[in-house]
Amino acid sequence: MLELKSAQARYHGVIALQAIDLTIRQGEKLALVGRSGSGKSTLLNLIFERFPEDAALVPQDSGLVQTLSVFHNVYMGRLAAHSVWSNLLNLVRPQKKEMVDIGTILQQLQLEDKLFSPVGKLSGGQKQRTAIARSLYQGGALLLADEPVSAVDEHQSREVMETLCGAFSTVVLAMHDIDLALDYCDRILGLQAGKCVLDQPSHDLTRADLLPLYRD
Repeated sequence: MLELKSAQARYHGVIALQAIDLTIRQGEKLALVGRSGSGKSTLLNLIFERFPEDAALVPQDSGLVQTLSVFHNVYMGRLAAHSVWSNLLNLVRPQKKEMVDIGTILQQLQLEDKLFSPVGKLSGGQKQRTAIARSLYQGGALLLADEPVSAVDEHQSREVMETLCGAFSTVVLAMHDIDLALDYCDRILGLQAGKCVLDQPSHDLTRADLLPLYRD
């Protein structure tokens, strides 16, 4: 269980989050929704800073090394789990086991043919799926993802959401797509101007209930 009490955060001296009380129970799938600038990304990063253990993070900017291959970017999800020697070896000459493990994940995301392609040559959607593959390779009990399907088409976005929600027991997603939030998360947290203005089970909500969060 994760818990924040009266949490606040500042960004360039301006209050970005204020008086956030939040409890996330094991097994929950939570979507953070609201307009750009409402505090979704800030709250996601705050949770990661407070509870980094056993958490996989998919940042909005993907956090990829453009000059390295897809394999090496995904492999970085488990750097801490391997010895320095193993990491150096896989940097110079990827080993069979790691190639198989990572290739299996890439296959789920329709990226198996990009295993050794430089990330800098991928499309936006392919880069996003590479960042997702890294989180899947890292594993853990908690996934924190910031707009994880914003660069992929609707069909792929649903496949990715199925994969993520099936791979991690507890999930917190910053989402702009409220239809996906309602379909794949069991709880919705609505933010406006850094404040929590809604916190309800998704089965009690409709698209119309969430649309006001996006109005001026």
